[in-house]
Amino acid sequence: MRCVAALALVVALTCGVAAEEGLAVVTTTTDLKALVEAVGGERVKVTSIAPATMDAEDYQPRPQDVSRLKAARLVVRVGLDYDIWFDRLLAQAGRADLMRGRAEHVDASFAIAVLEVRGASVGPGDGHQHGGGNPHYWLDPKNAGIITGTVLEALGHLDPAHGKEFEQNRRAFLQRIDSSLPAWEQRMAALQGRPLVAYHGGWAYFARRFRLDIAGLIEPRPGVQPSPAHLAGLIRLMRERNIGIILREPHEPERDGAFLAAKTGAAMVTLAGSVGATPQAADYMALFDFNVDALASRASR
Repeated sequence: MRCVAALALVVALTCGVAAEEGLAVVTTTTDLKALVEAVGGERVKVTSIAPATMDAEDYQPRPQDVSRLKAARLVVRVGLDYDIWFDRLLAQAGRADLMRGRAEHVDASFAIAVLEVRGASVGPGDGHQHGGGNPHYWLDPKNAGIITGTVLEALGHLDPAHGKEFEQNRRAFLQRIDSSLPAWEQRMAALQGRPLVAYHGGWAYFARRFRLDIAGLIEPRPGVQPSPAHLAGLIRLMRERNIGIILREPHEPERDGAFLAAKTGAAMVTLAGSVGATPQAADYMALFDFNVDALASRASR
């Protein structure tokens, strides 16, 4: 009887510690980490894999990433071929219970109205696979409602006792976005319809939300360096349409944008494509605060 009682005590203490530490969740990106935390609050302990200071499409998993998955109860990915490396990582970790098709595997692109869907035709030197559509959907703040709805369902399945708390967290978070959106839109109004050039095609959802016109891309295809002929074409376009702003993310090469700026008089504006890409974009709300401020301040000059 004493052994049984002791065993019960150990189990109770172990469960108590697990509850205090929170439900272990692994996300492929910092953006999804921020959105899972917005729903789960103190009930989750979230680890992200790909750093915000690089393009997650180019991420090469490391041995320590396997260990991060050992205790995971839930995984959340971007999908749309953005983090295709994640399947290999799950296989290396031996986590068949977290593979695609399981309830503990969340593809956050579910129910998103995907932009730029096209057939995939990728060969050597053709860059990233975007056949499933543009994967940067978190850059539309309204898509946070869809993403967090999917996360809410998954967390509620794993921890039904705190389902109401998760719902309240999500509702409060979305109210913050809804209350901030009119101010963001007002500050961006001066840029509506003005043509811009971006380094990478990651701004489609952001541009749709704030009615921006991304007239040209420095990358001819995702992940492909521009040729001299492509840059010459962009110079002509920028002069013809009087394009005065070039968008880039901190991890993207500055050389080609600087070349275009020198030839056309345009200004380069650095935006954060993910939470944590710059110190100012420390969370999901701050991501939009920073990007809106960066663009609005440039538009006012």
